[in-house]
Amino acid sequence: MPSDAPTTPRAGDALLLVDVQNDFLPGGNLAVSHGDEIIPPLNRLIQSFSRRSLPIFATRDWHPPQHCSFHEQAGPWPPHCVAGTQGAAFPANLALPHDTAIVSKATTVDQDAYSGFGGTELHYQLRGAGARRLFVGGLATDYCVLNTVRDAVAKGYEVLLLTDAVRAVDVQPGDGDRAVDEMQKLGASLIASAQVAD
Repeated sequence: MPSDAPTTPRAGDALLLVDVQNDFLPGGNLAVSHGDEIIPPLNRLIQSFSRRSLPIFATRDWHPPQHCSFHEQAGPWPPHCVAGTQGAAFPANLALPHDTAIVSKATTVDQDAYSGFGGTELHYQLRGAGARRLFVGGLATDYCVLNTVRDAVAKGYEVLLLTDAVRAVDVQPGDGDRAVDEMQKLGASLIASAQVAD
């Protein structure tokens, strides 16, 4: 269960949005059920962090057309988030400020990356921004969010998982719940976006 204690973003905090992209939203090539429901709480957090001049990071899949994760290359997924396409874009109603740090991952044909830290400069960028505590939301709970949180904890960040701002693929029923349990066992705290001060 999420903690009920209110939390105020402060120096050393960063908001990390994981793969909130059109192809993962309803109507996309790899849609996460109810994925669009995370956008209102994320927008509220974006405003809260922006008002405090705290850093905001957004990861994205940015795949070449023949990416190894696609069915045609014997991968597990349909083609999605091909670099430069509308499917790879952030949704128009996600209110990312102009100074959001965009982190592209899985950008080569032969390498996949579920974690935002996988083959990217995210760790160095977070350290450069002075981030020690990460507020994490995005898609999908049981894949890219889980792996990003695993790596964040392993690298020494305190992680607050925004429970109402994540949704799961649930290839196997309950995958999302199991992912949340794992993240909590790793040391992530569970928090609802409404507990974060405006």
